[in-house]
Amino acid sequence: MSEDLTVIHIDQFYAHRPATVWRALTEPELISRWLMPVENFRLEVGHKYTMRGTPMPAAEFSGTVAAEILAIDPERLLRISWQDAAHQAPGRFTITWRLEPEGTGTRMFLEHDGFDPDLPQHLRSREIMSGGWQRIQRQLGEALATI
Repeated sequence: MSEDLTVIHIDQFYAHRPATVWRALTEPELISRWLMPVENFRLEVGHKYTMRGTPMPAAEFSGTVAAEILAIDPERLLRISWQDAAHQAPGRFTITWRLEPEGTGTRMFLEHDGFDPDLPQHLRSREIMSGGWQRIQRQLGEALATI
């Protein structure tokens, strides 16, 4: 079976309760510790906000993300749209974090979808983000240890 080039899947265990992991996913100060600084974040479906990170010219990423909350199920699921705010690059990505209690911790499933394998910039972005999400998941673990 060939790899699905339209999506990135990550499965990560954290030794923290779902309520704690949820806080890290949804509180602006905590999001800024492990993902990117956020501006105008409000946990409400349909709310649009901005994140500012490091530009990555190879992936045609300006460093500014325009995001929108698409779905919320407290302590279980958060889904957002993710698009470069400065470039009108084709496509809009969806990031979904799904949390499941596991023992005394939480199993987190991350899905980043919307990559178009027919677009070279999407393939580069997917390659970069595959490693990027691994690093970001480690940063999330470090942030959780401080809550």
